[in-house]
Amino acid sequence: MGLGICIILIAVGAILTFATDWELEGADLDLVGLIFMAVGLIGTAVYSSILRRRRVVVPPVAPTVTDDDRRKLL
Repeated sequence: MGLGICIILIAVGAILTFATDWELEGADLDLVGLIFMAVGLIGTAVYSSILRRRRVVVPPVAPTVTDDDRRKLL
């Protein structure tokens, strides 16, 4: 799941939970919205932890200066 889908799940869940007053036989839309928000939050946490592991900071390599390079500069 990508980060965009997780954010969409959170938004749809919040809309179902807080912004609608629909009643559907056999389903509680408030509970469905809460489940969508929970899945979106879990997905966001997993995605960010995976992304954190991928980012490896590599220190830059300093150029080596040899005696021949020093003589050319002088």
